[in-house]
Amino acid sequence: MRIVGGKYKGRVLADVNVDGIRPTSDMARESLFNILQFKIFGAEVLDLFCGTGAIGIEALSRGAKKVTFNDASRQSLLILKKNLEKLKVDEPFVIKNTDALTLLKSTSDKFDIVYIDPPYKSDLKESAVALSKEVIKDNGIIILEDEVAFEGKIEGLKITDQRKYGRVKLTFFMKEDN
Repeated sequence: MRIVGGKYKGRVLADVNVDGIRPTSDMARESLFNILQFKIFGAEVLDLFCGTGAIGIEALSRGAKKVTFNDASRQSLLILKKNLEKLKVDEPFVIKNTDALTLLKSTSDKFDIVYIDPPYKSDLKESAVALSKEVIKDNGIIILEDEVAFEGKIEGLKITDQRKYGRVKLTFFMKEDN
């Protein structure tokens, strides 16, 4: 697994052989950041289920202003910290170790991009997306990664795009009034 663009392009991240940690593939990340290329520079990003930190580190590599990494798993955060140290990341970031829904309910921070990649078999997807509408800025984007395309409706949000990259399905949401 490597960073595919920006300042840290080509840098290899720590190997992950841990149950429950499923990094987003290089191909899916590259495609995601090609879509976000005009929105990422200067953005404040929340990587909600950060795992290894690959999405957030990629965002910093491509010019994000700040990334908030969050994961409830201490093991994931150890890998994240190893990756941040390995790449000598010096851009602003915050690391939180809490339940994703609790973070979304309690934070006063606002983000331009919220990336949601919960465990695929969890029931957190819809709740996390719904709560994220309270923490995104005007014209902010919520991105859900899952193994199945999102087909529901969430009050106050509209689906603006859906993409498939192998087994990864990305659904992009914005507030309905934007």
